[in-house]
Amino acid sequence: MKIAIISTIVASALMAATPLMQDAKKAGLMPIPSKQKELNKLIDNPKNPITAAKVELGKKLFFDARLSKSGLISCNTCHNLATGGVDGVDAAVGHKWTSNPHHLNSPTVYNAVFFSSQFWDGRSANLENQAQGPIQAAPEMAATPEHIVSVVTSMPEYVAEFKKAYGNKTITFELVADTIATFERTLVTPASYDKFLQGNDKALNTQQKKGLKTFIDLGCTSCHTGVALGGEMQAFGVAAPYKYAHIGDFKGNANAMVKVPTLRNITQTAPYFHNGAVATLKEAIQEMGRIQLGTTVSDEQAADIAEFFKALNGKKPSVSYPQLPACSATTPKPDIN
Repeated sequence: MKIAIISTIVASALMAATPLMQDAKKAGLMPIPSKQKELNKLIDNPKNPITAAKVELGKKLFFDARLSKSGLISCNTCHNLATGGVDGVDAAVGHKWTSNPHHLNSPTVYNAVFFSSQFWDGRSANLENQAQGPIQAAPEMAATPEHIVSVVTSMPEYVAEFKKAYGNKTITFELVADTIATFERTLVTPASYDKFLQGNDKALNTQQKKGLKTFIDLGCTSCHTGVALGGEMQAFGVAAPYKYAHIGDFKGNANAMVKVPTLRNITQTAPYFHNGAVATLKEAIQEMGRIQLGTTVSDEQAADIAEFFKALNGKKPSVSYPQLPACSATTPKPDIN
């Protein structure tokens, strides 16, 4: 019996120490923790701890289009949880059918909790602050903080849920945004890739392993690393100008840095790049090789990397469409103008 146990331990140790796994870890690639306690350390906000009541309320607010000026646009409009956390168009469309004036693509909300920067220019450091932006942006939800508070406090059911989640804390615009962010913090999608990094050599197929090795060897992990395989700020177009830089006027932040998009669920989040100008993974991979690494990525290499990306498609949390509170006589009326 003891021999069998020792053999199992030794076999497990050997399985967890394959050269590719070691190379991945050396390159800074990290799995989503499989244990909830360890995951909580990464996703929780000590200033606003995750609770079931906050998450359920945040989900309702995430789906509630009445928070927008028109009453037609919710957070889920651009970050559709049914389609990879994105809207599938090259530039976000908001209030009065307005396309983003800078022709910016909606990034996925899945796994955004792992990003060190939010928005393409990285101007927000966390989801709580980020959640305030689109609500107020004229081309997006076009609401004001006063409108948000009026909508929420006009519905007794929402008032009761805020009390359940926060006690007697005053309902403010910031608290509404914090609550939405709390829900978003739970939108984590562990994948077969994570199982591989945790020691399961069979979690990736042969081509996916080849693609991961190519991904590492080419230097893609210089930007796409960490738990999110992205989410940090990096220089863009360091080896050559971006082919579609003329689409939109976005040039990055004050230091010309751009947030690196996550590669998790990347097969579900086309079109690609900040301006959504690239429709296919193959072109995206080859363009990144050209402008970031100064190398030509062959068709075979691109195919292998794209196959590896399939292993980044994660298991999404089950999110049932919420039943929202009924409007009252004092709920602000929709304004499409």
